[in-house]
Amino acid sequence: MAFVRVEQRNAHLAGNVRLVSVEGRDGPISKATLTAISNTRRGSGDNRGDEATAILWTLWGKQADNAAQYLAKGSHVNVVGRVQNNNYERDGETVYSMAFTAEELDYLDTKAAGDALRAKQGNGPDEDQPAADAEPATAKAAKGTKGRKAPAKTAQADLDEHGDPIPF
Repeated sequence: MAFVRVEQRNAHLAGNVRLVSVEGRDGPISKATLTAISNTRRGSGDNRGDEATAILWTLWGKQADNAAQYLAKGSHVNVVGRVQNNNYERDGETVYSMAFTAEELDYLDTKAAGDALRAKQGNGPDEDQPAADAEPATAKAAKGTKGRKAPAKTAQADLDEHGDPIPF
């Protein structure tokens, strides 16, 4: 079975990230699904119009946990992943489907914008972490990078409660 690389750039989330725990080979693992919508322009002249593409992505492990914690409906992301066939037999008929698995997820909103989206929807930032009032320096440095990841942070304040770097 071959994997095909898929990129969805400058997309926004159609809803909140749905996180569940599933039983993996080595124990429970996080699985998240999110629907990202991107708009493209097709045609030329008077026939030019917008076309929306919605893709249901699956994320696994720490990437799923981070997405559920930091993203909300309307968040802007770049997603790179793979698509594969998920064909199976049901009642003697072949059912054809495609599965999209995210390998990279770039958060395009600033921390302040992400906190504002989550607060608006009742998924505010953690009680022990104050909301950012200004755009983080790394987000300012990342502007103009056209969706590339911001430089890695090393300051102690930029680590979550488990000591892992926050993905902004």
